[in-house]
Amino acid sequence: MSETLEPTAPAAEPASDAAGAPTASPAPGKRVRVAVVFGGRSGEHTISCATAAGVLSAIDRERYEVVPIGITLDGKWVLVDDDPAALELRDDAPPVQVTAEGLGRGELAIRLGGGVPVALTQAGPSILEAIDVVLPLLHGPYGEDGTIQGMLEMLGLPYVGCGVLASAAGMDKQVTKVLLADAGIPTAPHVVVGPHAWKRDPEAILAACQDLAYPLFVKPARAGSSLGITRVEAPEQLRAAIETAREVDPKVLVESGIVGREIEVAVLGGRGDEAPRVAEPGEIAMDTAHGAGEFYDYETKYLAHDAVAMVCPAPVAPEERELLMTTAARAFEAIGAEGLTRVDFFLTPDGRAIVNEVNTMPGFTPFSMYPYMWQKSGMTYPELVSELIELALARPTDVNR
Repeated sequence: MSETLEPTAPAAEPASDAAGAPTASPAPGKRVRVAVVFGGRSGEHTISCATAAGVLSAIDRERYEVVPIGITLDGKWVLVDDDPAALELRDDAPPVQVTAEGLGRGELAIRLGGGVPVALTQAGPSILEAIDVVLPLLHGPYGEDGTIQGMLEMLGLPYVGCGVLASAAGMDKQVTKVLLADAGIPTAPHVVVGPHAWKRDPEAILAACQDLAYPLFVKPARAGSSLGITRVEAPEQLRAAIETAREVDPKVLVESGIVGREIEVAVLGGRGDEAPRVAEPGEIAMDTAHGAGEFYDYETKYLAHDAVAMVCPAPVAPEERELLMTTAARAFEAIGAEGLTRVDFFLTPDGRAIVNEVNTMPGFTPFSMYPYMWQKSGMTYPELVSELIELALARPTDVNR
């Protein structure tokens, strides 16, 4: 049996990276200038704003100077007031949206190759101080999928979280499955519905799905927050479910339903060459009597707070705990992750841990599992945010790190 992975607290702040090179941290006595970026062009725009609300409320203001930056749905970058309450997700209010005329208070431009932002306000252009590190709290396409990570690499700006390849791989559920399978990590049986294949011959794809076990789960291949997911109980429902998922992403996965408990495991990158750190597993417990959906859908996840209980540590046997934590660390390394991931499992009655998803930018809302699992493992929300920033600052900026 492999060595049990214990949850760990953040390491002491280093003055240099693993190779001895200086970190990107500013001079002693000067606060680190952190650009918190949120919103974005994806269907998870509002969730990203809610994540930013949580982080802005928790970040250590004595250590970090915060520059809130919102991205509108049409891709404009704007400075935003440092007001977490304005970004919170509430079921009694319209969805939060970053706009140049609303939350925004000046469009932002960044000089190519330099990374020094310029605010374009009504009073004219204003050059801001240089950014030390970026905290991209973006979910879904154009944020969690390697696109903004590539832009930040080009600008030479340190940033929190996974790099280009791991972000792209984690965003695409089919690619995640390929990488996990190569590492010997089990996932649910599935059929890929390609965007062009579905238009050419939908009947062939429906026939291929006959070998999958019902109920099926039909989901967009490159989206999160449970957007566009349908539980399918019978073959006659499958075509409509695929079309629903295609409204979010033209690439779709059809998966066999797995009988098992939904267990999530938070992984945090190690310092330098250290192994990734793993928090205590957590379990999602849903109560349909209080508004939970038939699975962990968007409404249940973000709005039906009374219907969902986050149980951490999850009540699992010692050998199951070790399997979940070990497999989560292996999944982190299988996709080449950095910074953080949340690995979602189905724990079957016979003790198998089947990976459902590897999320490279999990939610940080007050109702999110990732920070909750670390809190239960001994690391507070502010400590977690600080550790992620310090990991980014200590990481080499060479794209081939």
